[in-house]
Amino acid sequence: MFKKMNAKWLSLIVGTSLVAGLLTGCGSSASKDIKIGVVYELTGSTASFGTAAANGAKLAFKEINANGGVLGKQIQIAVADNKGEPSESSNAMTKVISQDKVIAVTGFTTSSNGIAGSTVAEANKIPFVAAATTNPKVTLDENSGKVKNYTFRVCFIDPFQGTVGANFVLNSLKAKNAAIMIDNSSDYSKGLSKFFKDAFTKGGGTVAIEEAYLQNDQDFKTVLTKIKATNPDVIYVPGYYGEVGKIIKQAREIGITVPFVGGDGWDSPKLAEIGGADALNNTFFTNHYSVEDNSPKSKAFLDAFQKEYGQVPDAMAVLGYDAAYALVDAIKRANSTDSEKIREALAATKDFQGVTGALTLNATHDAIKSAVIIEMKNGKQVYKETVKP
Repeated sequence: MFKKMNAKWLSLIVGTSLVAGLLTGCGSSASKDIKIGVVYELTGSTASFGTAAANGAKLAFKEINANGGVLGKQIQIAVADNKGEPSESSNAMTKVISQDKVIAVTGFTTSSNGIAGSTVAEANKIPFVAAATTNPKVTLDENSGKVKNYTFRVCFIDPFQGTVGANFVLNSLKAKNAAIMIDNSSDYSKGLSKFFKDAFTKGGGTVAIEEAYLQNDQDFKTVLTKIKATNPDVIYVPGYYGEVGKIIKQAREIGITVPFVGGDGWDSPKLAEIGGADALNNTFFTNHYSVEDNSPKSKAFLDAFQKEYGQVPDAMAVLGYDAAYALVDAIKRANSTDSEKIREALAATKDFQGVTGALTLNATHDAIKSAVIIEMKNGKQVYKETVKP
């Protein structure tokens, strides 16, 4: 009886040891990885942005791992969908930080979502590199006006983008009388319209009318008819591609022929699908990148992205790629996975060479970099000019 029991206990101990050994092995393997969160708008009204940027980030991390990873470790990504909503952005950021235990996060293409996500990153002291959130409130605390400690971005911001758009309208289009259509549900649209208006009126232009709409609106003809009656030289629409496409299509249908101008929120292949190639002629927008950029870095990225995904990248894809590389560059320079050391390295980023150009982060953690003007011709994006800060 004793021998049998002893044998049974021995068997149990051996079995338990083997399981423990396997678990230890798994834990040991996991400990060799560095976990980074990738949070984007993978569903919802701006899913075209988030999917493109997430693909850019995934490509970057794949390349980095293929070249040996960072600090001798491989990068493991924890992907989360913020569903294009601020509340879901908080939830997604909380998930990757609390459940997935990431050391840093990159992501977000829309400002309202980026603002929500940054609140969670700041509370948890986790470095966060935003890809395409251009509203100043992403990196600046709205209440205190102070710079957020752990939030950074690789894109230019709307005061610059709005000024570039206004100067283009005044100097290149020679337009002096503008109408503005604002998405009142978007921090991005409200901020960009303000900065455009400030620069446009300062430069001698006049804003004839300002009208509002909301995301997911479908019929804009009543608003457009009011705008048409003011006889503007140009219509500025700093919105997202889903509504912008419908706005321009319906404007052409009621006989509005003047140029439309907007911001980087236009940059999606779906814009031409929604608005129609003919309707989009004589329209322009400020952007971060043009696929017609002939630099070696741009060509290499273009080839790699097309090979990986079978499509031409837009600016969101490039910013997702640059944000991932900029974060890893900071981890390398910090020579540590400690959040405070990574934060310090990010703040010291200077002349980082991304696909969108040389990147330096200023005192407010915003990127100092050039913008490009894109013209839509027969449904295609055509590079028009580059504007430096």
